[in-house]
Amino acid sequence: MAVHTSQGSQDNQGRGVGLGLALVSAVAFGGSGVAAKPLIEAGLDPLHVVWLRVAGAALVMLPIAVRHRGLVKRRPALLAGFGLLGVAGVQACYFAAISRVPVGVALLVEYLAPALVLGWVRFVQRRPVTRAAALGVVLAVGGLACVVEVWSGLDFDAVGLLLALGAACCQVGYFVLSDQGSDAGDEAPDPLGVIAYGLLVGTLVLTVVARPWTMHWSVLGGSADMNGTSVPATLLLGWIVLVATVVAYATGVLSVRRLSPQVAGVVACLEAVIATVLAWVLLGEHLSAPQIAGGAVVLLGAFIAQSSAPAKPSREPVASGSGDAERELSAHGTAV
Repeated sequence: MAVHTSQGSQDNQGRGVGLGLALVSAVAFGGSGVAAKPLIEAGLDPLHVVWLRVAGAALVMLPIAVRHRGLVKRRPALLAGFGLLGVAGVQACYFAAISRVPVGVALLVEYLAPALVLGWVRFVQRRPVTRAAALGVVLAVGGLACVVEVWSGLDFDAVGLLLALGAACCQVGYFVLSDQGSDAGDEAPDPLGVIAYGLLVGTLVLTVVARPWTMHWSVLGGSADMNGTSVPATLLLGWIVLVATVVAYATGVLSVRRLSPQVAGVVACLEAVIATVLAWVLLGEHLSAPQIAGGAVVLLGAFIAQSSAPAKPSREPVASGSGDAERELSAHGTAV
């Protein structure tokens, strides 16, 4: 009985830390838009901003990549997959999508990822999914529809919607691959090493897509307007690289390893809410009543989903009761 109580306490503590990291990641990712938009309005192409973001973060993480160079031989598929899907794929598909469909529609389709993660867990990994987790996903997606005001632009573009769905699938890859190897104990791949090499792979792919040699580099030497305030472009770029990429990816991957892909995926839906609120505060883009209500629904969905599963289970056998079947929700997937 004492062992069971101790394990429950550790699970709760691990979940609390995981949720904290997931929230930090959502805030960091959500803050990218308010810093990127002034740079885009100042003359930079959106894809060039993405390239600067990923390449700058890869440069910052380069010492970590050198330190964990053994990962290249031990886990090449994991590093390539994380870079192609979790870094380059999400960014390229999303920005290609918004060139054909409204931003709100693209965001909503991209954040179908938590529902797709549940489908992966249930039908590919053949593990049970709790009703609470499924309900959390439904609420979060419904709330997102209000946050992005999807009804404001419903022009049907099959290619654009497929690209947005591609971004969602790549985001599924980000969550699933972030969890890979986390049950291997001391042999688990270092998460920062995985992120560092993922950023390097993403930079190579995005260099081909974005063609940075055509960029208006002079924009970075000037200032950008943020709701009437002149802000140095280098300061905005520094925020995008250090906070919205390095901190965001590091805390995001660590949160998945402490929670599970499906729970962390639903909490990540808060990114759209945070981005909308920050745009309201910093860019003067006012929120409507449906957006505020939608944000509350997203919060409710995230709360329900995270409360449906404990943190990562211990590898030690624990005395279980009849209600412990739901704990299988957070069991680990197969390593790449």
